[in-house]
Amino acid sequence: MSHTEALTRYTANIVDELVKSGLTEVIISPGSRSTPLAMTVMEHPDMKQWVVIDERSAAFFALGMAKQHKRPVAIVCTSGTAAANYFPAIVEAYYSRVPLVVLTADRPHELRDVGAPQSIDQLKLFGDYVKWFHEMALPDDDTRMLNYARSKASRAVHLASEGNAGPVHVNIPIREPLVPDFTLENLWGNKDNSTYLPTLDGKKRVDQTLLTYLLDKLSQKKRGLIVCGPQTNEDLAEAVTALAAKWNVPVLADPLSQVRSGQHHKDMVIEGYDAFLRNESIRKKLKPDFIIRFGAMPVSKPYLFYVKNHMDVDQYIVEEHSGYREPAGNRTEFIYADSQLLCEDLLAIDKEVSFDSSWLEEWQIMNQVAKKYLMNAQNAGLLTEGEAVKCLMEVIPDASTLYVGNSMSVRDLDTFFMTTPKQLSILANRGANGIDGMVSSGLGAAATGTPTTLLLGDLSFFHDMNGLLAAKHYKINLTIVLINNDGGGIFSFLPQQEQKAQFELLFGTPHGIEFSHAISMYGGTHQVVTKESELEDALFASYQYDGLSVVEVKTERTSNMEWHREQWNRIETELLNGE
Repeated sequence: MSHTEALTRYTANIVDELVKSGLTEVIISPGSRSTPLAMTVMEHPDMKQWVVIDERSAAFFALGMAKQHKRPVAIVCTSGTAAANYFPAIVEAYYSRVPLVVLTADRPHELRDVGAPQSIDQLKLFGDYVKWFHEMALPDDDTRMLNYARSKASRAVHLASEGNAGPVHVNIPIREPLVPDFTLENLWGNKDNSTYLPTLDGKKRVDQTLLTYLLDKLSQKKRGLIVCGPQTNEDLAEAVTALAAKWNVPVLADPLSQVRSGQHHKDMVIEGYDAFLRNESIRKKLKPDFIIRFGAMPVSKPYLFYVKNHMDVDQYIVEEHSGYREPAGNRTEFIYADSQLLCEDLLAIDKEVSFDSSWLEEWQIMNQVAKKYLMNAQNAGLLTEGEAVKCLMEVIPDASTLYVGNSMSVRDLDTFFMTTPKQLSILANRGANGIDGMVSSGLGAAATGTPTTLLLGDLSFFHDMNGLLAAKHYKINLTIVLINNDGGGIFSFLPQQEQKAQFELLFGTPHGIEFSHAISMYGGTHQVVTKESELEDALFASYQYDGLSVVEVKTERTSNMEWHREQWNRIETELLNGE
């Protein structure tokens, strides 16, 4: 058979098997060597395609979409440095456990290391940041080779989702000519609807003997603490708060834990801990007998100080499959089990376990003091960043997604996002904690059709303005709350702030950009607000708008820092004077 027929059937079997394995969304960045992949993806009737020109933006777009869908999304690019531009998003996907299938077209072997254009070493290009790498054989339409192609496509989708999810990399060398022939009969090959390598994968569960062992250990304690860090299982909240209620222990809920919002009972939920754990005397006073943590390490730096202050405390970390996410370096017992099932199994055991009620009350009182000052704080001047977040959380629609940027945005969310009956999904790129790719990630989440708000700072926005093209191209509905303090606001809270001679150049990094021009260029609406009432009106209007809407809150870094510290000092003063 001809080269073109072999190329077409081989590529069609790969794409069809991706679909049969459950992958139906592909983000394509155009290029020549990837022609057969891109055209075949476009041709498949059950594959949805998104064309994002900039590979860096495309990979983050896929990341946001995979986070929202909670299933694998594929990215396709040509050979050469195009694949290297995927790297930041692949690192983030690896650490935040997001399933991506990375399909990179490549030059055939005879064109490598001979000075051919757009030819770099793509073998294991992403190193240990992918769960699995495979270089495909050259296209061939022998039956055994078509089965081979299907097996690798099926395996890629499965491995991306299996255990701790993450990216996988499939490198595909292709010879010219590159244009496939879609007039061939039986183009998609195998008509069976099942995947080539079906897998039956269950959830991990702790057996009865080990559950009893754990409860026997805990029942000897008086002051327990449950911590819910960043995680995406929206069903955990009901189970973990029910367990906390039975045990009479507080739940420290990170803003990304999916525990602060929803219809479950929240009497045990402590959301203001970041504010009062800043004080070392309070941290030492609140020494627990044990800590059980679900999810990753919380965003809060004061919580990190808290666990470092109590290194001798029994600590248990629940991981769904595997991992050692314990940056404090404390001695820890790891429990590898499905979080929701673990809570339900502990609840079901016929053994009375209850802890000191005065311990819970102490946390609840401190939480109420923190909330009193944080939620009632006013600023006579410009709208502060904290007030902007408070306003956003009041206005944001029920049954929607908030995608939050790093640096100050996620920390202000931690401080000012209080419990709510709204059903909100809170997403962030907290794997590597970078500020790059945030616009594209938010647009990828919004592209699924879920009402989405993106909260981020001006440097994050600047880093990824290329990502706005997808909003214009596909008319994606997204509200962006852009906190503009003309630079890196988070550094004002760090010791570097005292180094006045170098601070602005190296850390403050003022840019002086008028973002309205870029927003207009990409077809979005834009409004600058300085008052809370203006922000409310602008947000309500943005949620009615069809397309990209940017609400810009201009703040001043120094006054914002002083306002935050004033609230923290007022909280500490009342709590310490009340002792």
